This record gives sequence, C-alpha cells and structure tokens, in this order.
Amino acid sequence: MIPGAQASAGDRDVRIDVKYGCDFPSGDKPVSVRVSATVPEGGEVDKPVQLRDVSTELALPEAGLPDLAGLGAAGVEAETKLTMGVAQGDHTAETVWIGTTDDPVAVPETGEFALTSSGDVPSVTAGSSGDLTFTAGKLTALLTSPKTGDPAVKPAAVMLTCAPEPDQELGLGAVRIAGDPEWPSPEPTGTREDKASGDSGTSRDEATPEVGDPAQPTLQDGKAPRCVGDQDDQFSLNAYVTGYANVAKLKAATLFPVACTQIEQGATVIKIQDGLVHLFQDSTAILDYQGKPKLPPATGTFLTFGFMPTTATLEMTQIPPAAGPDGKPPPNVHSDLKILGPGNSEAVTTIDLQLQLRLYDVKVNGVALDVGGNCRTERPFALPLRGDMLLKDGVQTGYTLATGGVLTGQVTLPPFSGCGVGEDLDDIFTASISGVPGAVKQVQAPPCAAAQHIPTVCTQDNQPVHVPKPER
Repeated sequence: MIPGAQASAGDRDVRIDVKYGCDFPSGDKPVSVRVSATVPEGGEVDKPVQLRDVSTELALPEAGLPDLAGLGAAGVEAETKLTMGVAQGDHTAETVWIGTTDDPVAVPETGEFALTSSGDVPSVTAGSSGDLTFTAGKLTALLTSPKTGDPAVKPAAVMLTCAPEPDQELGLGAVRIAGDPEWPSPEPTGTREDKASGDSGTSRDEATPEVGDPAQPTLQDGKAPRCVGDQDDQFSLNAYVTGYANVAKLKAATLFPVACTQIEQGATVIKIQDGLVHLFQDSTAILDYQGKPKLPPATGTFLTFGFMPTTATLEMTQIPPAAGPDGKPPPNVHSDLKILGPGNSEAVTTIDLQLQLRLYDVKVNGVALDVGGNCRTERPFALPLRGDMLLKDGVQTGYTLATGGVLTGQVTLPPFSGCGVGEDLDDIFTASISGVPGAVKQVQAPPCAAAQHIPTVCTQDNQPVHVPKPER
C-alpha cells in the first residue's frame, strides 16, 4: 500500500483524509473529506479489480451553514461525484465514484455539518503487471431537500464544486497486479494506434488501466436482466427501471424487479409559447424482457380480505401502441422543456403505458390454488406516469428521459376474467384487487445511448451501467 493508507489482513481497508476548497454560494470554503474503501489484496492481468464498501465523508464548516438554510428543516440528501485517477506507471485513466446518502441528514444549527455518501463503483482492469494505484481528484456534491412526493413541490438544491488543496497526499491505495512475464510491468506489445492502423498486436495498450462497469446492487435474481441497445440507431436509448405499485384494497405494495426499457427518441420541436421557448419531444418506450414487451415476473404476498396470506406471481405485459403508416408505433412519451433563462428551466415528461396483468402460481395460506393459465385483467389498463425537472442556477433536480429519475402515477386495475379451473374465481380477485386507484412510483436509471457508447453509462456490450434502486 502507498503511504497514508490503513491496512488489515487479507483485503485491505484503506482511507485517506483530504482538504478540499469548495465553491459555496457565498464563496470558497474549506471542506474536510475522508475517502474509504476495501481493496483486494492483489489482482491479475486482464481480470477486473473491484473496490468495495466505498464511502465519501464530508465535514462542511460552520461558515457554510447559512448557504444550506434554504434546503429546509427536514434534512439534506446528497449525491457526491468523486473523480479518481487510476494509474499503472506512466499509464493513467479516470473513473467517477458516485455516492448517495441513505437517509436525509439533519443540518445542525452550529458546528460542522458531517454527511456520508456511499455507492458501488466501476471496476478497473489492468492490462499488465505492476502496482495499480488510485488517487483522489476533483469532487462535486449536490445537496437537496428531501422529495415530498408532490410534483408541484420543487426540491431546493445547492451544488458544491471542490478541488483538492495543494501539497497533499492524494493516493488512496494500490493493488499489486501479478502476471507474466515479469514484475514490474513490461512495455506494452500493442497500442490503440496499432489497432487503428491495422498493425498486429493487442487490441488496446496493455499498460493502460481500463475502467469497467460499477458493481451492480443485489437484485431479486442477483442481477439485472439483459438490456442491449441498438448501436446503429442514433436515437436509441436503453434504460433500467424498477419501483413499487400499491394495491390499495390490500393496503400493500408490490416490488417490480429491475426491467429493461427500449426508448426511441423523437425529433425536438422548438415553439414559442407565452413568450418563452419550449422544446417538445415525443418518444416511444417499449418494455423488453427476453425479447417480449413485458416486465420480469414479480412475486407478491398479501393479506387477502385483511387476514388470509396469499402469494402470487404477477406478469405485467405492455400492449405496445399500434404501428402507424410508417411501420413505427406512435409516441407514448411526451416531454416539454420550458426555458426560463440562462441556467434555469422546467420540464414535464409524461409516459402513457397500456398494460395487462396475469396472475399464476397462486397459493392461499401456503396451499396451491389452481387459477389456470389465463387469469388476467379482462382488458388492458392505463398506467400514466409523470416526471418533473427543475434546473435552477445550473443545478438540475428531478426527472428527464436522458438523465433518469423518479416517475409517479396511479393505476386502477379492471376486473379479472379467466381465473379458475373447474370453478370461477374471477370475483375473488376482482373483489380483492380491482377498482381502487393505487399509487405507482417508478425509478429510471440514466440510460445508455449505444450508438454513442459513453463508458460512464454503457457497458462494453451496450447495456446500461446504472441499475436503479426502488423508492417507496
């Protein structure tokens, strides 16, 4: 490990304390930052090195508290983005570590304000043997007031842009990469220029660290479903979504696992309305699970009629819009971006989905109930979703199609039909589930634009890097 790192046996727990100068609204102020992580004891050539338990602790000075007064008394949520330099000898790369706070943090009336963000970070693959080092760089912290669930209430926000003060040790740690033929790392046998010119050699500079994908959080099935974008379509986006849907009658919620959405962006139309510039865009979003327009199956357990435990698998299938004369489905995503002035704008995005719900593998109090293979809502139903964005003084909060965020709506399930084998069970499911509006809260992660293949949002095989976490 490099000087300043703290280590224990086996995988190493490392940390570094860095003084940053941060640009508060009232002026530059010092902020103490501690970066912590668990690094593996060693690594191998061409195998990803994954740091775990990464956290960024900020101690904001008392002099900065007045700048946070506008965030309200309910506490502060934070998202940090720390640029980390990755190096092997003279070969360097950069990666961004994104962290968020788990819960709102109360702002004290006096003294330092401490908060901690954490999150999964990209892996790094070394192309040759030698020490793989990690060095702290610039940092941004977006502090926002907690979301209220009311789209009309715009969260307040403060953005801090920070740079390390000079003459400090910025190295977090190093991982020794073992590999043939020798130690330390040999000269690279091929470069990107070799590949571009058609010369023989490896497909990339072997000594340049390659930033990979962030470790994905543990999902219901241990991984996100396959979600590959169209690299030949400049208007194609693919993104992961997840969230909860309330079953109002049962006073419970169902978690729908992470799903893939394929999005075809439409053209942007500029109009002047009420003296302001509006940018309108119509797009089409289609669910994609194993090549079909549906969500992955979800299992829910409820107390039917308030006392009977009932478990069922839910299959939600999208009814895509019928194709028009051009062979393409009409848009079901409508965005309106209103420009208020330099660095200030508002946007509303609405998504209209037509879905049908099927139930199967039903158990009542642990006993299987044969509902047949066609127990479903008697007709498709609408799920309208809405996301709001506010850009204030250059700081963005809320949802856009291109950045992701939270979408909310309500859904009312129609009656069920086709339920039961030898007996009609339609009325049981209709009475316990249908008819009462239930709230829906979906979270869309930042999408991948496969044609552009930006490494921070797309994997090497054009799947989204970011996997969202559901919010209640």
